[in-house]
Amino acid sequence: MKKLKTSELKRKTVGEYKKADKLPVCIVLDNIRSLNNTGSVFRTADAFLVECIYLTGFTATPPHREINKTALGATESVEWKYFEKGVNAVNYLKSNGYEICSVEQTDKSIPLSEFKPPANRKIALVFGNEVKGVSQKIIDQSSLCIEIPQFGTKHSFNISVSAGIVLWDIFTKLNR
Repeated sequence: MKKLKTSELKRKTVGEYKKADKLPVCIVLDNIRSLNNTGSVFRTADAFLVECIYLTGFTATPPHREINKTALGATESVEWKYFEKGVNAVNYLKSNGYEICSVEQTDKSIPLSEFKPPANRKIALVFGNEVKGVSQKIIDQSSLCIEIPQFGTKHSFNISVSAGIVLWDIFTKLNR
């Protein structure tokens, strides 16, 4: 076994990424306070060919040195848009045919393992603030909520970890 060099990984250029078929998924980051979390989600979105990221509320936007630390250039490949209010981004996505799926613990959340991405519909995944989670206004606009089961003493994952888990799960379910 030999570790591959970066040149051997055959990754897409930014131009190739922009032309590539995308996973039918957009991400909404609503009021994310950590620029490192935002950058990490950009990097994960790039890895799974996500269509777009919607940054809302006080979530910082590129270009920003702290976002770039973790994004490692993904802010150049992944399309992004800013909305002042998360609910406005959600309404925009709904009007463009996206099913709104908030990643949040609610009384009617579906465990991620039971979530079946819709076959012919685009998905918008909403991730909320690190402390307060997804706002109730956005939950009210959501078709459903997805919950990542947890078995320890903590009640939540870091936002960037949650995004990675959910995107990997959806990617594998849609690419079987």
